[in-house]
Order: sequence, then C-alpha cells, then structure tokens
Amino acid sequence: MTSMTGYAYKEISLKDATVSVEIKSVNSRFLDLSINLPPYLNQLESRFRALVTEKIIRGKVDIYIRVKEMNVDETVTADVTAAKAYADAIGRIADALGRTVDDVPLSLIISQPGVLCSDREYDIEKYWNMIAPVFTETLTSFCTDRAREGANLSRDLLVKLGKLEECAAFFKEWQPKMETMFKDQITQKFNELLGEHVDEQRIMTETAAMLVKYTINEEIIRLHSHLSALRSELKDNPAPGKKIDFLCQEINREINTIGSKNQFTEVGAMVVTAKDSLENIREQARNVE
Repeated sequence: MTSMTGYAYKEISLKDATVSVEIKSVNSRFLDLSINLPPYLNQLESRFRALVTEKIIRGKVDIYIRVKEMNVDETVTADVTAAKAYADAIGRIADALGRTVDDVPLSLIISQPGVLCSDREYDIEKYWNMIAPVFTETLTSFCTDRAREGANLSRDLLVKLGKLEECAAFFKEWQPKMETMFKDQITQKFNELLGEHVDEQRIMTETAAMLVKYTINEEIIRLHSHLSALRSELKDNPAPGKKIDFLCQEINREINTIGSKNQFTEVGAMVVTAKDSLENIREQARNVE
C-alpha cells in the first residue's frame, strides 16, 4: 500500500552546473501531474512524465526541475539601429514633457525588445544526461517516502478494520438472541391479553412476521463478505484506494440497514460503533493510492 502524499528533494553540483529536483504530492482521485522545467528544456517533459507514470497511479504530483549553469557559452548581440530608434522616440517624449535627453537612462533603452539578443544553442541530450540521474534518484526517494507512509496507513486501517469485524461478529451473535427476544415479547403480550388461553400457533405466526420485518441475517452475511473483501484488498492490492472506497460504500449500506431494522439498545450502540469505525477507514482511505 502506498500513500498519495510524499516529498523528496535532491540537489547535485556538477562540473559546470547545479541540478535540483523537487517532487511533492497530495491527494487526488486521479493522477494530476505537473512538471515545471526551464522553458528551453520543455522538450524533455514527455520523458520525465513517462518515468513518473511508471511508478505513480494516483495523486496530485508537482515536480520542479532547476538547472543553474556556470561558464555558459552564450553570444549576446546588440541591434544598434533599433537602440537609436528607441532613443529618438523616447527623446521626443522627454522633450514633449519638458525633460532633457540626459533624463533618459541607458537602461531604459537597452531593456526594449530586440535591442539586446542572446544566441545560445541547447544540446537537449546533454541536459537529459545531466538531469536524468538526479531525477531518477529523487523519484526513488519520493516513492520510498510514499511507501513508508503507506505502511503506516496500512497498519492503522487494519486496526480499524478489526474493530469493524468485531461489530459484525456482535451482530451475528445477536441474531439468534433477537429471534428469541421477539418470541418472548410477543408471548408476554399475548399472556397479558389472554392469560392462559394463548394459542402457540398464533405466537409462532406473529414471531415469523416480526422476523420477516426485522431480521438482519442477510445483511450480516453481506457485511461479512464485504469485510473479507476489504481485508484482502488491504493486504494484497498494492493500490487499493478506489476499491476501498467502493467497499466502504457497500459496508455502509449494510450497517445502515441493520440500524434501521434494529429494535434493541445493545445492537443500536454497536451500530454507532461500526459507523464510527467505518468513517475512520473512509477518512484514511482518501490518502491511499
């Protein structure tokens, strides 16, 4: 089992550059992957995305890749004609405002589009070979962090499931007691009304009618089946998040039906306990991949 939340960061200094990779994730129904790269490395996004989707199924995952280079071989050229045109236009504006040309800073002119141009070639494969090892190491650390948290979640969910199974066992144990109590209640009422002239067959008929209306035998059978399936998912499925959510819906349906049919205080108290345990499972399951 793996948690959908995790974090990892790695920074490595190479000969001519420093590469850093940060990966963090939170809960999401599906895989929502965002990879933030320097614009000149956008061609590599699909490669990084493929590495991530091999290991991660669900979660909102944000990845930040940064490259800081030293001794960059970059050519900068100046368009003097464009600079003069900007200077003349800005000078006319200054004159119209009662300012002098001396009031116009050089920085304003060189900051205009096209005045300074940088020309640099990017060797994509060189950058890939530079970043990929750092990315892979960070992704491995990230998956380890999610697995560690997933192990904690698994232990907690199994404890809560055990509590829910105790409730289901209680319901099963009470089922025959409920039938006896129904019969005793009906017998008592007939005795109060008719004294010793009680028709046993009438009592059996009324008891049967009560059982048809209030028996929870079918709900107990289905509840045990769903709980068994849930335990199997928690133990055997490496990514059980969606299945857990579905099973919790089915379990909740059976518990609600048992509660609506219940006529006894003891069973009602256990229904409350079962619903509380199930809600805890559903809450934790939202963190599971």
